[in-house]
Amino acid sequence: MATTVGDVERFEASRGRLEAIAYRLLGSASEAEDVVQETYLRWQAADPGRIEVPEAWLTKVLTNLCLNQLTSARARRETYVGEWLPEPLLAGDPMLGPADTAEQRESVSYAVLTVMERLSPNERAVYVLREAFDYPHREIAEILDLTEAASQQIYHRAKKHVAEGRARAEIDESAARKIVDEFLAAATSGRTEPLVRLLTADAVAVGDGGGVIPARAKGFRGALAVATFLRGLFKPGKAKRALVGGSPDVYATTANGGPALVAVLDGRVIGVMCLEVTPDGIAAFRNQVNPAKLGRATRAWAADDHGEPLLTAF
Repeated sequence: MATTVGDVERFEASRGRLEAIAYRLLGSASEAEDVVQETYLRWQAADPGRIEVPEAWLTKVLTNLCLNQLTSARARRETYVGEWLPEPLLAGDPMLGPADTAEQRESVSYAVLTVMERLSPNERAVYVLREAFDYPHREIAEILDLTEAASQQIYHRAKKHVAEGRARAEIDESAARKIVDEFLAAATSGRTEPLVRLLTADAVAVGDGGGVIPARAKGFRGALAVATFLRGLFKPGKAKRALVGGSPDVYATTANGGPALVAVLDGRVIGVMCLEVTPDGIAAFRNQVNPAKLGRATRAWAADDHGEPLLTAF
């Protein structure tokens, strides 16, 4: 049976929500787009006119496609070159999804997406559906073919794992921006001590180059090690300019709802550094430089006006 205009419109009305769910589950915008498209193909093949509750049907199909993807992704990431980090989304990206509550904003933060990599596929699915989209456990159980009690248990276990892997409480946006400005001043001072003062004692710095852009296989840990690395990262040098093809401009922005620095060269985003800022200082730097994970950020950047850069690196 051919898909009607009404069938297409019903699916498109759900596309944004489906993409936001898939992105949180997979940590990849490109993979999220792919599974949403596959969901649409299954919607067409299933005769939409006979589906009583389209939203529930679409969510179930999408979630199970994501679970399959997560299972295969675990095997792929065992052979991934260096650290694996999620694909960052810049401010205003519709794939970030709902941000009305603290739980919704937290569930798409770069820090939590990174921590969720430690969860099992089922834990991740239950956590996302409950925490970010407020699905009742009865519906989650139906989506995942679980009992309601099992859904509740998985949720509490997942939430505990996320809390254990998460840094301390967040601070407000103005205070975070002030720390970002202080960080840039310290990072370009050529000295380690100002950086150490801005970091938590257990700060970490992780980069994802995907084997394409040089990035350390294991991150730096501890304030002194991180500060030494960052001082070197922001130090000008011919080798760095040759590596990236020039001197990128650096802007302050937000990514996944948190403070970030974006490096742009000839209109192309070549790096997004997400800062995890806490009342005790900066707890983490997660730097995404894998070109395969920056295409959406580049398109979003080109569609907006960002004013003057804070500095020109290298």
